[in-house]
Amino acid sequence: MEDGMQPKLIQADAMMKSKIDYIHYNPVKRGYVDDAIHWRYSSARDYDGVEGLLEVARFW
Repeated sequence: MEDGMQPKLIQADAMMKSKIDYIHYNPVKRGYVDDAIHWRYSSARDYDGVEGLLEVARFW
């Protein structure tokens, strides 16, 4: 495991949403796109109601 990486059990919907948002906004933070839904390989599109490249299961 990489330094600074600590696995955590996701126990609530709010925590899952927070983790998904973190992943979706990484390309924005890096300056690759202006909006998370513009990142071609992101599931952010699906969460915004737009069909993405792959089918995304949003049930946890």
